[in-house]
Amino acid sequence: MEEFKKGLLKVVSLIKREAVIDRVSVRRVLRELERELLKADVSPQLVLELSRKIEEKTLREQVPPGFSRRELLLKNMYEELVNLLGGESRYEPKVGKGSTILLVGLQGSGKTTTAAKLALYYKRRGFRVGLVCADNYRPGALEQLKQLSEQVGAEFYGRVAPPLDVALEGMRELKRRGADIVIIDTAGRHKEEAMLLHEVKEIAEKIKPTEVMLVLDATIGKAAGPQAEAFHKAVPVGSIILTKMDGAARGGGALAAVAKTGARIAFIGVGEKVDELEPFDPPSFVSRLLGMGDLKALVEKLRSAQLAVSAETILSGRFTLLEFKHQLEELNRMGPLRKILELLPGGVQLTPELEKAGSENLRKWISIMNSMTREELAKPEIIGRSRMLRIARGSGTTVKDVKELLEAYRRAQKLMRQLTRSRRARLSLP
Repeated sequence: MEEFKKGLLKVVSLIKREAVIDRVSVRRVLRELERELLKADVSPQLVLELSRKIEEKTLREQVPPGFSRRELLLKNMYEELVNLLGGESRYEPKVGKGSTILLVGLQGSGKTTTAAKLALYYKRRGFRVGLVCADNYRPGALEQLKQLSEQVGAEFYGRVAPPLDVALEGMRELKRRGADIVIIDTAGRHKEEAMLLHEVKEIAEKIKPTEVMLVLDATIGKAAGPQAEAFHKAVPVGSIILTKMDGAARGGGALAAVAKTGARIAFIGVGEKVDELEPFDPPSFVSRLLGMGDLKALVEKLRSAQLAVSAETILSGRFTLLEFKHQLEELNRMGPLRKILELLPGGVQLTPELEKAGSENLRKWISIMNSMTREELAKPEIIGRSRMLRIARGSGTTVKDVKELLEAYRRAQKLMRQLTRSRRARLSLP
């Protein structure tokens, strides 16, 4: 989606540069917007419809007091893009304790990896999750899902047998083991393969899943629409997961095509790691595309990582290397710094070199602190030259690296002291 985002940011920049927002400049802006949407593989019919609505609303609507027509144009573009990609409301699948999720989709769409991502998503919400491999067509599918289950901490069931038998047995066995939610991964289907579509229809009829989720590859662009319709005819698809959104130049086309069918997009895959699955919220998504950030998503991400120093630590003035280590570990778990910065208004972006340096430093510093004793973490002032040599050898780094870490810690400690003084000053006010 990076190319699509860059294109939309160019359109926003053009709006800001226009001296006057009149019919001529609005059409000039919309031509650029149409070009970017077509490059993202949004169908020409949808592009023309969106462009016409933005133009009509911008030129005919009364500008509210205190605002400009430029701001009205930005607002209308935002609203119509949100409508194009699914509307204001976010779809949350009704999945809870006792639920069974059936995953269907084409081969190569990333369905097996998505099953593990989904398991981790619900596990982090307090559910015990089980994964069933009902794909006996693709070589290595069973072993792949088994390994992913271990990685995310989910129960697993799979054996070489007819898919319907495995789905039924797996669902019953995992629920017997105490799984709250069971996710069944099926074989990849193609909409022309009537026999395979019949098979997945039979599985759905027998296991009666709480939710059927269709996994689609975003790189197929507007072809996602016909595929969604074909699957919905075979099984009652409740929601869609679009994968490979991180590198899909045609992701906008896939989103628009699926939304046009009336299907609800529940999640998008934004990377290859098992924690890179996001609930799809059209307003937040469009805000990020337009460089307006997504503070709600940032707050949720911070909460999920529990990235905060306790109030007691701040007030007492205690901030040891141990606390610093915990914060770095949580930051590392949140994912690439680039993706965190994208959630901020203004669309802050790191160069690849800076992003790599930031990630490498995090891993290196955590490794250094793992080589320290408990006493050194609690009292970093005791770390002299000889201790630095031992720590560097134990972590596979250099004394210079250890010094850099200690300097970063002192800067963080200084910030904590300033916060403490500020907090105490506020508390002492009458």
